[in-house]
Amino acid sequence: MAGPSADLRVRRLELLAVMSLGADLGLGQPMEHVLRECLIAMRLAERVGLDTRGRATVCYTALLTWVGCHVDAYEQAKWFGDDLAFKSDFPMVDGAGTGFVLRHLGAGRPLVDRARLGLALIGGGRREVEAIIDNHRRAAEDLAHQLGLDAEVRDSLGQAFERWDGRGTPGLARGPAISLVARLVTLADVVEVFHRLGGVEAAVAVARERRGTQFDPELVDLFVSVADEILVGPDGEATWSAVIAAEPELDVVLTGAELDAALAAVANFADVKSPYTLGHSCAVALLAESAARTAGLVEADAVLVRRAAYVHDLGRLGVSNTIWDKPSSLSVGERERVRLHPYLTERMLAASALAPLGTVAIAHHERLDGSGYPRGITGDALPMVARILGAADAYRSKLEPRPHRARLTADQAAAYLRDEARVGRLDGDAVEGVLHVAGHAVRRRRSWPAGLTAREVEVLRLAARGLAVAAIAAQLGISKKNRRQPRGAHLRQDRCVQPGPGQSVRREARPDRRRRHRRGVATKMR
Repeated sequence: MAGPSADLRVRRLELLAVMSLGADLGLGQPMEHVLRECLIAMRLAERVGLDTRGRATVCYTALLTWVGCHVDAYEQAKWFGDDLAFKSDFPMVDGAGTGFVLRHLGAGRPLVDRARLGLALIGGGRREVEAIIDNHRRAAEDLAHQLGLDAEVRDSLGQAFERWDGRGTPGLARGPAISLVARLVTLADVVEVFHRLGGVEAAVAVARERRGTQFDPELVDLFVSVADEILVGPDGEATWSAVIAAEPELDVVLTGAELDAALAAVANFADVKSPYTLGHSCAVALLAESAARTAGLVEADAVLVRRAAYVHDLGRLGVSNTIWDKPSSLSVGERERVRLHPYLTERMLAASALAPLGTVAIAHHERLDGSGYPRGITGDALPMVARILGAADAYRSKLEPRPHRARLTADQAAAYLRDEARVGRLDGDAVEGVLHVAGHAVRRRRSWPAGLTAREVEVLRLAARGLAVAAIAAQLGISKKNRRQPRGAHLRQDRCVQPGPGQSVRREARPDRRRRHRRGVATKMR
């Protein structure tokens, strides 16, 4: 499945927009809430008179303000039950005061548990609760720094939860001391929700109601005067395109090592959703890429599976921590939510240049016998990179503790994977490849039909996809062995293309000499 991943070019804005979709999931809001908020904020910024640089700062700040909303989801679930339901109510109140906190405290739990949490809150837990919003702010600033955004964006993110009346978080600024960018984004965030739920009239009403408390009075007055214009925007699929097109200045394009670093940062950022998954995605990426290279997959596929592994669990942001961190068995409904997370990953990536990663990432829980999810696809429908990713994810997950079980030892994890391969759920070659790079002794590889070598099978695969001889040579890095040989002779000797004039097809497959000297598994994964 050689793909375009090695040559992928991704605008940084696209990556920010992808992360904003993750913020939507983490907030319990419909996807593209943040994108619509971004459009509203940029349109209002234009009417305020901000220059190109200022509007760009508004754009990036709007996309990242809530990106850290999941970093303390574990703590949120501990205090408030469903962390998504808790955060979805944020825009509906003028400040998360005592009443708001008490109303959500211990939601969904027995009365005695709610009382216990109330006592804990009085006894010092309040500081932990107050730190939740501050953690969001710090996380957004940190990600902005990792993605190379300038100090103006980071400073605006640092004030994104301040209030005009000084009762915000961290409570270091009030009134005009709050950056104009932060004031614009705060207003846009709330009015988008009310506009979606109740139209222009509801958006105007909430702006007026919070004028002088949460919002800048002058910005409210301006918003009210132009609400009909700036709230009438694109919906659905067009929202993404509108944000990308409205970017005020030329953005950075990420390629190669820069793109990998950005994706790794995003991976680590998503994994903090639960303390049980810290570092999971990057560990899976290392396993999957190494297994792909050991198996002899082409460079593009090795890069593709690495990058798909970085993003494979982004969809976890859309599932409550009351499910991820539940120590007992999941209900039918909870299992269905879990089974949805690979689809959410693909959905987040679908409109961006990262879409090829999504087509692989969505399959990391699929199984050869159709017992996987979310689509229940089988056998031939699973490309090799997806099989490797599934095996790498399964192995790494077993090495990590979960709320309902202790971590497995490396040998126990290896035994589990081999059992899954034996019953036909995981690909045996993919399993042995992952176990080899993880340091396990590898079982004897299977023989290919008709005595084919792994190299010959790879050539056959590419030829079956319609690639010409020269293209196959380029994909596999095959050099001309002898200029006196007819062009493509070194490919034809592997019985994968028709012989040239005066050449015969070999009856017996020749061992690939390069495989003899490779330690461990040399299995070509199918």
